[in-house]
Amino acid sequence: MSVTVNIYYSGVNGNARKFAEEMMSDGVVSDIRAENGNLKYEYFFSMDDKETVLLIDSWKD
Repeated sequence: MSVTVNIYYSGVNGNARKFAEEMMSDGVVSDIRAENGNLKYEYFFSMDDKETVLLIDSWKD
């Protein structure tokens, strides 16, 4: 069984996107992806709402 969580980060003045970019550049995302059981850890940026970021985080169990 897998577990997938969809999390929306919202902010102002591009802060949600900056948060996601910092998670990438600081290596946190790479560390999470390397964890045993991680299937997916991806950020997505909305074309319609520039202040919201979607994180899809999926684990084997």
